[in-house]
Amino acid sequence: MFARIKEDIAAVFERDPAARSRLEVLTCYAGIHAVIFHRFSHWLWTKRYYWLGRFVSHIARWLTGIEIHPGAVLGRRVFIDHGAGVVIGETAEVGDDCTLYHGVTLGGVSWETGKRHPTLGPRVVVGAGAKILGPFTVGENARIGSNSVVTKAVPDNVTVIGIPAHSLGERAADENFEAYGQRREVNDPVAVAILRLCDRVGEMETVNRALLERLKDSGVDVEGIEVSEFDSTCLDIEAMPKS
Repeated sequence: MFARIKEDIAAVFERDPAARSRLEVLTCYAGIHAVIFHRFSHWLWTKRYYWLGRFVSHIARWLTGIEIHPGAVLGRRVFIDHGAGVVIGETAEVGDDCTLYHGVTLGGVSWETGKRHPTLGPRVVVGAGAKILGPFTVGENARIGSNSVVTKAVPDNVTVIGIPAHSLGERAADENFEAYGQRREVNDPVAVAILRLCDRVGEMETVNRALLERLKDSGVDVEGIEVSEFDSTCLDIEAMPKS
């Protein structure tokens, strides 16, 4: 048990630059406390002390603000950063070296018995406020962007964002840790599509204005027909990726 706690503390130093000492991590990090409580409640659950397991997890939620069902399975070196509002359901599985931020939900969408909650592979990072809902797998080394809602399986090494979540493409398996699942270089296909649509609207308006001028020059009555200037200020087009 103490070896596992030592591992958990070392994992915090790898992923949180705010950590200053082992004493601080052990006494002030709610995520560490929640994981320690969960190991005990899960042991009780596996021994069929269901009520006692639930009671221990309830006390842990009261003390830490993190709710982990005693039936959930957590791997080694799981780090719950900040932690407030994290909910991990009964049949959820969290792989080794995963990182979850505050407000994350690993939830179910069915009232039927059996597997209802997601499985996270090793080294998954789930950003703040993200919701992963359903009995599917999030692949090894995947990244879930903050506030995303994931309702289907995520392949290995892929970053997903949005509601519903969509892929930003595959990332290198050996890339450095990315806090909150945030890619340093984002090539969002939705943003690219919006940019191209905006460009196309601008081109069409230029053509329409030219046609209107030719009609006027030909003596066609075009009174009351105007082509407004496309206002792109509602979108930060320049900040969108172009490829």
